Amino acid sequence: MLTERQALRRRLRRLAARQHGLFTAAQAVKIGYSHQAQKHHVDYGNWLRVERGMFRIPEWPADEHDHLVRWTLWSGGVAVVSHATALSLHDLGDVDPPRVHLSVPASFRRSASGLVLHRQLPPEQHVEERDGYYVTTPARALAECAEERMEQQWLDSAVAEALGRGLTTRRRLRDAAAELGPAAELGVQRALEVVGR
Repeated sequence: MLTERQALRRRLRRLAARQHGLFTAAQAVKIGYSHQAQKHHVDYGNWLRVERGMFRIPEWPADEHDHLVRWTLWSGGVAVVSHATALSLHDLGDVDPPRVHLSVPASFRRSASGLVLHRQLPPEQHVEERDGYYVTTPARALAECAEERMEQQWLDSAVAEALGRGLTTRRRLRDAAAELGPAAELGVQRALEVVGR
């Protein structure tokens, strides 16, 4: 039979496993670790402090997408990776944004350097769950970039790749753009015309 300490450790590891080995102080408190116990675990090397209020299980291997999990945890789990960052995740076009793009609820009040916050969450059907974070679908990410008036040549290339790899269809792309308005529709239509040539 598990001791209380073993049960706590098991619950924490299950949670951390879904988040690339990362967890917040608030999540640890909810599981049953007091702030004093958290300090003890950091002091004895059982947990690594990643930043204020965020920890990692030491033996968990680093991953190239850890920063997205960290930003998701920073947002309280409400952020969705979107726009140019989502395009990069889907490996569409030659997009490598210098800052991370996140969509958050309109009521979200935090900010941080290194982020571009878009205060409109995408509808559920345009969100994919990844290991520890959420990302907009290829169609939605393309429409978001069109709405933001991404350079047309980059958008054309990304749309061609998405269609060529079967990540979306012309119809889904048009529908996603229609939800975002005229700027998105125009950018997507121009890209589809180029692809159709």
